[in-house]
Amino acid sequence: MGRPSIKNEEQYDALRDKGYSQEKAARIANTPDSGKKGGNAEKYEERTKDELYEQAKKVGIDGRSKMNKQELINALRNN
Repeated sequence: MGRPSIKNEEQYDALRDKGYSQEKAARIANTPDSGKKGGNAEKYEERTKDELYEQAKKVGIDGRSKMNKQELINALRNN
């Protein structure tokens, strides 16, 4: 399987250089506002377990239904 289509090659390469997996780097580099600074997202710890579950579902984290809130946070940060 080849590399997925990347919208922001520069950001993708920078993330790969930092050690991100191909999947995670591609997901970040393909977001609509890729490369733009924001920092306005609510911290994971401030979100409900249901919100974290939905985010985990969106990014395709396996085993999310059996995870507690802290496990969901760790999985989202390390996926």
